[in-house]
Amino acid sequence: MNLLSFIKEFPTEDSCRNHFRDHRFAKGVICKKCGGINHYWLSGKNQFECKGCGFRTTLRSGTILESSKLSYRYWYIALHLMSSTKKGFSAHEVRRQLGHKRYEPIWAMMKKIRSAMGRADDNQKLTGMIEFDDAYFSTSTPKGLRKKIKRGKGSQKKSKVTVMAESFPLEIDGVAQRYCGQFKMKVGKSEMKSSTQRLVETSIDKDSVVFTDQSTSYVDLKNLVNLHVSYKSEKQNVDELKWVHIAIANAKRNLLGIYHVIKEKYLQHYLDEFCFKLNRRYNSNLFDNLILSLI
Repeated sequence: MNLLSFIKEFPTEDSCRNHFRDHRFAKGVICKKCGGINHYWLSGKNQFECKGCGFRTTLRSGTILESSKLSYRYWYIALHLMSSTKKGFSAHEVRRQLGHKRYEPIWAMMKKIRSAMGRADDNQKLTGMIEFDDAYFSTSTPKGLRKKIKRGKGSQKKSKVTVMAESFPLEIDGVAQRYCGQFKMKVGKSEMKSSTQRLVETSIDKDSVVFTDQSTSYVDLKNLVNLHVSYKSEKQNVDELKWVHIAIANAKRNLLGIYHVIKEKYLQHYLDEFCFKLNRRYNSNLFDNLILSLI
């Protein structure tokens, strides 16, 4: 949806509220008191009423918007900005676009949206042939550690991110090529193989084939998946982890160009947004998909 279409479809606060109500009805409202799923809509109260016990549920209750004092239109404009571009917007830029005076509520709103994006992707495991590798993203260094900066792995200026990508071999016009599917990026401090194993168990289907380099943290992955193939880190093997390396380069450039400096404790939220949009790059209705992830 482009900007003109958005303005035409959501010109007022009521139009945004009604759209959100329709999506809540479509996904289903569950009564907190009796667990019933059949509800009436009370237009005078802007609430759902359970047909079974009469318990009322507000439109925001049980969603990401619960306890937020920002208007529905603010939320919808932020959702449009975050879903309408491949890149992204900083909270400062969204605050300027909304004309809001304070930064903190806009930042909190966008943090909630990014968290919802992450949960939407966490519900699905990667399957098939999986490229798997670690990357190190630049993050802000605490003031007390700036005089004792390490180099390489373990540096206070870098945060470890494990990147996974579905990779499908295809032959087009007699030429063998590899195409990408879904991606996952997870922040983790530990270099221990037990940490990597837990990540594989929660993110990758056990019947998959995993391709990695020969890092010692990957030595026991063969016990967790159908097949584990490792390659030496040499030039002739670069294409074996092609999509992981492309995703890493694009993510680093994206974060650097928009946010400049990110704290490690918030890095996962920005990666969740990047992967959410990357995994839905062929989705023609990303805005509505994002609305449903908030409910």
